Amino acid sequence: MELISSRNNPKIKQARALQQRKARQEAHQFLVEGIRHVGEAVEAGAEVEAIYYAPELLKSDFALQLVSRQAERGKPCYATSPEVFTSLAEKDNPQGILAVVRQPERRLAELNPGNFSWGVALVAPQDPGNLGAILRTVDAVGASGLLLIESSVDIYHPAAVRASMGALFWYPVIQTTFTEFRVWAADKSYHVYGSSAHAGTDYLQARPYQKPRILLLGSEREGLTPEQQSACESMARLPMCGHATSLNLAVAAGILLYAML
Repeated sequence: MELISSRNNPKIKQARALQQRKARQEAHQFLVEGIRHVGEAVEAGAEVEAIYYAPELLKSDFALQLVSRQAERGKPCYATSPEVFTSLAEKDNPQGILAVVRQPERRLAELNPGNFSWGVALVAPQDPGNLGAILRTVDAVGASGLLLIESSVDIYHPAAVRASMGALFWYPVIQTTFTEFRVWAADKSYHVYGSSAHAGTDYLQARPYQKPRILLLGSEREGLTPEQQSACESMARLPMCGHATSLNLAVAAGILLYAML
């Protein structure tokens, strides 16, 4: 296989463009970097459109076999020089493999208690790393997926992809509006549980959490508005015993998800 040694190669420039959100949105593609993440994408049946790898950097037998199997299945697999690969990679000291993956198209209307028995809905999240970390916890507790309400954060941002540790490829992540979410949750008879620092009930006393259920969380800065709180069957608080007034969103979601579990 011919080695790509120029950073100006058209295929390299096309892949490198996916480092920017605008290009990801226009192409409906995103980059997945690292042995574990590419392996998870393949195992989960994600639509892998191309693989780029640097033979001089890629020392894992598992990864080399993965590239070989994908090439046998007709997937474009491009070998590059270390310098060219480094221009594609976000991380320092890259492992030597990344994939271009098609963004799945999913709609809220596709979800119901049969295929989405419980999950998390985030209102206006701000940090892509938090999204990935919450999705990883969704996987850990056996929940069904993640809903992003009025969100401007890109779930396919490299930080979100990396923090999800592969969970992004196994669970639906769906963008929606609060109005659409509220109508959908009521129509499907979901129990919606929210959290607020001002709630009267401690999160450990709020049980049982009935299924089908949704954990609804506001942003770290604003929390849930009165309208959003009114969509909740109950509200629970996480005790704050120190000087901080709020928890990191991913930490709060993790605590509450395990309480629900």
